[in-house]
Amino acid sequence: MDYNYDDNQENLNQPSKYDMALGKYNTDLNDGEIAGKTAHLVEKCLQENDTLEVRKFLFNCIDLTTLKCTDSEDSVMRFTERVNDFVDKYPDLKNVAAICVYPNMAEIVNDTLEADDVKIACVSGGFPSSQTFTEVKVAETAMAIHAGADEIDIVIPVGKFLSGDYEGMCDEIEELKEVCGDKHLKVILETGALGTAQNIKKASILAMYSGADFIKTSTGKEKPAATPEAAYVMCQAIKEYFLETGRKVGFKPAGGINTVRDALVYYTIVKEVLGKEWLNNGLFRLGTSRLANLLLSEIVGAETKFF
Repeated sequence: MDYNYDDNQENLNQPSKYDMALGKYNTDLNDGEIAGKTAHLVEKCLQENDTLEVRKFLFNCIDLTTLKCTDSEDSVMRFTERVNDFVDKYPDLKNVAAICVYPNMAEIVNDTLEADDVKIACVSGGFPSSQTFTEVKVAETAMAIHAGADEIDIVIPVGKFLSGDYEGMCDEIEELKEVCGDKHLKVILETGALGTAQNIKKASILAMYSGADFIKTSTGKEKPAATPEAAYVMCQAIKEYFLETGRKVGFKPAGGINTVRDALVYYTIVKEVLGKEWLNNGLFRLGTSRLANLLLSEIVGAETKFF
């Protein structure tokens, strides 16, 4: 067999398709500069978004989530019934966007949910660590969809990304998106573990390049979870990707959204960076449960513990 060392070496030195994809975007980011730009944007624009109508909109963007080790069929059924009851209790308000549960609970939600325009989302793919066999992730995702899931939230294999194995990371996302078909795939970057704005930008681009319908900050299981700085970088990546490809990808901050102000901050970043086209729950979600009662309390003007 002929073996041309020079030709082989030349191929090895060629940039991969992932490097070429990243090369279309500015990923040389300075963390300090990002922090300053984010703080300036929030300081300048937050107040104008601090309104009742924005609170109502944010409520309609919530992925109401229960991901506890104590979840049971009974508790998830009751959780879902509260979403059903919301329609009669607050007929003038739009409901939450989705109910998010573990895959084995999808069928319970599917059998119980009666409210219109509320999606069933499932964390899948070895959530929250993504540390299992790809074949297991594929099977789990397929089973969740078969059980009624409309949306799948997965975590990137962070270790592969940090070690430079972009092919391994992207192949897995592509395979899981193929399983999802027309169901939305929300790809969690676990931004706190990525460490830098540069890594967050690169992971955002690679996730979108591989088929993500949404990119999401965090699982909520690792610290830090969502941060305004990570949101700013991710939204910039989404905007640049849209300008390059024409494809709109959604954004979901999740984890550590503890106050109404936190939610207003993320709304402000999305509005200012991505524009009003992204201000709908088809492209903007909030991964939280505690926020639902806090927003509802401020909307109705009295402390409310409905959920």
